[in-house]
Amino acid sequence: MIPRFQPMLATLVKEPFQQPGWVYEEKYDGFRILAYKEGRNVTLLSRNAKDRTAHFQAIAQAVAALKPETLLLDGEVVAFDRRGVSRFQLLQNLAENLHFAVFDCLYLDGRDLRRQDLQSRRAELEHVLAKPAGKQPTLFCSARLSADGLKAYEIAKRKGFEGVVAKDESSRYIPGRSSKWLKFKVKLEDEFIIIGYTAPAGAREHFGALLLAAYEGDQLLYVGKVGTGFSQEGLARLFRTFQSLVRAKAPVANPPREHDVTWLTPRLVAQIAYGEWTDDRKLRQPVFLGLRDDKSPNEVTLPVAK
Repeated sequence: MIPRFQPMLATLVKEPFQQPGWVYEEKYDGFRILAYKEGRNVTLLSRNAKDRTAHFQAIAQAVAALKPETLLLDGEVVAFDRRGVSRFQLLQNLAENLHFAVFDCLYLDGRDLRRQDLQSRRAELEHVLAKPAGKQPTLFCSARLSADGLKAYEIAKRKGFEGVVAKDESSRYIPGRSSKWLKFKVKLEDEFIIIGYTAPAGAREHFGALLLAAYEGDQLLYVGKVGTGFSQEGLARLFRTFQSLVRAKAPVANPPREHDVTWLTPRLVAQIAYGEWTDDRKLRQPVFLGLRDDKSPNEVTLPVAK
């Protein structure tokens, strides 16, 4: 049996860069998945070890059809819009037309590849996923944008990608946050904790806006509210989910001066797109994209680039 472990994670940096010996890949906007193939059995695990095999059945079947007897692939389950850009929102209610953008091969036919360099692992991956040209397959190797990091950033910006992941080709695969994998963003999009909601106004039902927070050290801090990005069905579904989490007091150190707020125990994580940060560290023009159950609230920290 292949051992289970946490995935390797990229560290956010402020600016795009170019460095010899690094590769620059498209940053996909989806669900991180480790795909384990052990004989006829396939298990898809999220980054916090939740079993997603039943949820992404088409992906599991595609992995099962690969030739190796034992295999561990690391990648992102994604859904694409008409322009070929991955969108987290499209994953919320979509069961078909999902793809697995694979960027690493960690076990192959009984061999542990994690101590090999990334260049060697990528070569193994490309051999395993060798496909004829044509329609986008269910499984495919993550796109390499350019050998130049600055050009890769310009490509990502022009095509509307979320960002770029830069990787040291000499790096081994080490679980946890790493300085050997770095990411720079084109779009501002992060996870935040839902800590409450305001009362609805006008014709709106269930709630008006969600109050959001993130950790700075041990303190949970309010960072703003989001009132757009919800369907009528989504409003109702979220409202039902919230009822078991209602609490009397604000869970943050800096509660806002809002009226008609229902506070919630900080257990739910939301994916939020936004325009920028204000000077007082609040989100500007936020849009709700969906819930994330593959990330724990204690992982949600104020995004600070190094």
